[in-house]
Amino acid sequence: MPDIIYEDNHIVVVIKPQNIPTQADESGDADLLNEIKTYIKTSSGKAGEAFCGLVHRLDRVTGGVMVFAKTSKAAARLFAQLQDGRFEKKYLAVVVGEPKLRSGELVDYLLKNPKTNVVEVVPSATKDAKRAELFYKLVNTVKVGGNQVSLVEINLVTGRSHQARVQMARIGHPIFGDAKYGGDKLAKGWNLALWAHELRFEHPTSGDILKFVVNPPETTPWDRFDFNRGRDKK
Repeated sequence: MPDIIYEDNHIVVVIKPQNIPTQADESGDADLLNEIKTYIKTSSGKAGEAFCGLVHRLDRVTGGVMVFAKTSKAAARLFAQLQDGRFEKKYLAVVVGEPKLRSGELVDYLLKNPKTNVVEVVPSATKDAKRAELFYKLVNTVKVGGNQVSLVEINLVTGRSHQARVQMARIGHPIFGDAKYGGDKLAKGWNLALWAHELRFEHPTSGDILKFVVNPPETTPWDRFDFNRGRDKK
């Protein structure tokens, strides 16, 4: 069961571990959505299937903070915030090399191959291509094994599959440990260094602004950077 950091009658906020799917897929592996659903059913003590609304997703290899809805009304209201930009998601990533620009906006059109599960940057007129936009900010650069790596903060404007991974690789700075998009050239076998760091949204019933911050694990390459370890809610 993942670490629950906040819960009330309407939402539950958890830390998703890396390397488990957000929802059931063809692998048949245990998934986070069903784990949360089972937890809600058990903790409520009610008969029948429990409701658990999936508001947003993280790739299997990505960990970090997520919110699930415990009622259909809460799910609809959170999803509306996601659609109109009031639901803010910030990520931390360690990328290979040092970006020339300390901050920037990336806009690309992405197309996913469902057979290979690989996403490509394609011309905007490509059939089924989806617009992807993010902002990044360079935080710090250090060396790992004699090679430069950089900590960047990423604000996703859109939520496309593999978006941060593909767009950072497109500018020549793949995410550390990302074998799919060229980020494993410094070292093999590391977890992907992409972490859902912060969520900020309106509570679906009270309207209060909630912010949840969860720092990445104390493993390589995250341990090469300074963090205010812990988590907070404001």
